[in-house]
Amino acid sequence: MIEGFTGAVGEQLKQNLGDTLEAMAGGQVDWAELAVYVFSQVLVSAIYLGLFIGGYLLIIGTLRIVVGKRRSQSALFSQVRTGLKYLFALGALLVILAQFGAGPGFLKAMARAGFMALGFFVGWLVLARLMKEAIGRYGMDPSIRQLIENLFAVLMVTFAVVAILAQFGFDVLSIVAGLGIVGIAVGFAAQSTLSNFIAGITLLIERPFRIGDWVSINGQDGKVVKIALRTTWLRTRDNIFTMIPNDSVASSDIVNYSAEGATRLNIPVGIAYKESARAAREVIMPVLLSHPEVLKGGAMEPRVVMKSLGDSSVDLEVKIWITPDNLDVQPRIMADVLEQIKEALDAAGIEIPFPHLQLFIDDAKGLKPLVEPLYPKLVEK
Repeated sequence: MIEGFTGAVGEQLKQNLGDTLEAMAGGQVDWAELAVYVFSQVLVSAIYLGLFIGGYLLIIGTLRIVVGKRRSQSALFSQVRTGLKYLFALGALLVILAQFGAGPGFLKAMARAGFMALGFFVGWLVLARLMKEAIGRYGMDPSIRQLIENLFAVLMVTFAVVAILAQFGFDVLSIVAGLGIVGIAVGFAAQSTLSNFIAGITLLIERPFRIGDWVSINGQDGKVVKIALRTTWLRTRDNIFTMIPNDSVASSDIVNYSAEGATRLNIPVGIAYKESARAAREVIMPVLLSHPEVLKGGAMEPRVVMKSLGDSSVDLEVKIWITPDNLDVQPRIMADVLEQIKEALDAAGIEIPFPHLQLFIDDAKGLKPLVEPLYPKLVEK
């Protein structure tokens, strides 16, 4: 039963394929003649392909011997090898298409399109190298360099596709107009994405921050790890990644802690009113000067200043400077310095007060029944 079903399916497929070929050929199809023709064409195409591959290997081997082993491993030789490989592949494709009956007009268009694509590729390599040297000479930011390279690649690919399609008789103006209409429709449908894209380009040009800077954006502190065309990536000290849309970044207040080098930290310290601020300063300064991560010298010398007279303490402020590299561990440095200050004040006998409140009650007769049993002497006074 299964053999009968398989035979019926095979016979049906053969009949359908025969009917299709007869319709395309306009008459009866000789299966034996068709098989011989296809086999001969495939065999001749394989011979041509082998000849092209052999010629390519021969030329590459000769070039390796001429230029030497060291130069044959350079980027330039690799690009030359890629170009030769492309030319031989294009030649083999044209020969095989001609073998299967492709017309002269189509072969000419194919050849022109192939050489034009190769020309765009070579132009891209040359211009990319010149652009890379110019960017390196002017010291541009890596993010801007990546943006320029991406935009240039998109433009080159677009022009190459349009030029290649023109070789096959396509109406380039109609294609460009159609792309323009599609672009307008996409623009209306993706206004948010385009807004983020434009904002990303603005950020890369104005450079309010760079990769590696510690910033505060919309109240979110973090280290800039990536500036993409749509979002900006921050990494917090808790190793949490935050992606903020670029249009939100461009329209918000940005605080850059790394832009000007060293950063100053202000640490509040309170002492009792009975203590001397001068004595507290003399105790605290050795702690700051001995800390390995606190900068010393010049305008970045650590200081202890009186900030205000609080409700229950004399408020001092410790001002220290740290390098941009230590912004990653800023909370740890502040906690370490504060702990050492506390230990030094305790060792010197300088009191660090806690908030307390004195309550004076005058003529509060309504409280007398409650207070008199507990504090009779206080009530008598």
